[in-house]
Amino acid sequence: MKKCIGCVVLGLVTMVASAQWSNPADDIPAYNASAPKRSLAPVLSGDQLTGPYFSHPYQVTIYKMAAQIPGVLFQQPCYCHCDRALGHNSLHSCFEGTHGAACATCLGEAAYAYQETKRGRTAAQIREGIEHGEWQSVNITTAAL
Repeated sequence: MKKCIGCVVLGLVTMVASAQWSNPADDIPAYNASAPKRSLAPVLSGDQLTGPYFSHPYQVTIYKMAAQIPGVLFQQPCYCHCDRALGHNSLHSCFEGTHGAACATCLGEAAYAYQETKRGRTAAQIREGIEHGEWQSVNITTAAL
């Protein structure tokens, strides 16, 4: 029994010690490396942008932004890690339903992707910026089309 407990303790110590060498790049959420080859599910729009999930104007504005760049969003990871909890395969998935409206991460990344697309950046360049946290500088409450 003491040997068993000793092995468990040794295993836990090894895991904790090795965590410092883990690669953060391995923790990139799901995304698609290239543009969609088929039609995507639509981003919510029109009368769908009402109700309790859309109580703030910026939520509606960012969904309208998202609807203009579906192919770009399809190629972006979402750092709220909804790929794990909800099975999303990219940031686009967040805006096919109300999840995006309830999540500041999704809203911030989508507004960032829209702004950077308008600046002429490619989806790959935008993804690099998202992976480096550049989207966190976006003020979602003042995002505008």
